[in-house]
Amino acid sequence: MVFYRFLEGVLVMRLNVPISVRYGETDMMGVVYHANYILYFEDAREKYLAELGFPYADLEARGLISPVLHVECDYGESVRYGDKVVVQLAVTALKPTKVQFRYKVFDGEEIDLDEAKPFATGMSEHCLIRRDDFKPVSMKKAVPELYERYKAALEPDYQ
Repeated sequence: MVFYRFLEGVLVMRLNVPISVRYGETDMMGVVYHANYILYFEDAREKYLAELGFPYADLEARGLISPVLHVECDYGESVRYGDKVVVQLAVTALKPTKVQFRYKVFDGEEIDLDEAKPFATGMSEHCLIRRDDFKPVSMKKAVPELYERYKAALEPDYQ
């Protein structure tokens, strides 16, 4: 679910992506394996791009891909098999050559995510490159519409 709101007079866009934790995503203790949070982040980012009107497949059709430059995840309370969680993300930094997302993983039963304590938080940075030769490109030049939508959604204070 996408939600929009005004922060200090600026319209911002965040996306809340529901995830049902499957058995295969857990370890022998029934806890989500640490690397699977990165997959949850990727699911949320892919849905965010679609909400912006730029499904990832469309970028690939243009001969572009968006590899990860940096990713991190901080873990708090364990998420377990059968839990329902929500991954919330926002665009928090933007340059013509890269974009940064921040993520929060919440209990899916929480109503007020602004007040809830996340189970995990994370960040990823991505660039845009040509698929045929892996040369970096300026998003601002190659896909100016996407750059402008990221810019409009930018929420640098989202932590």
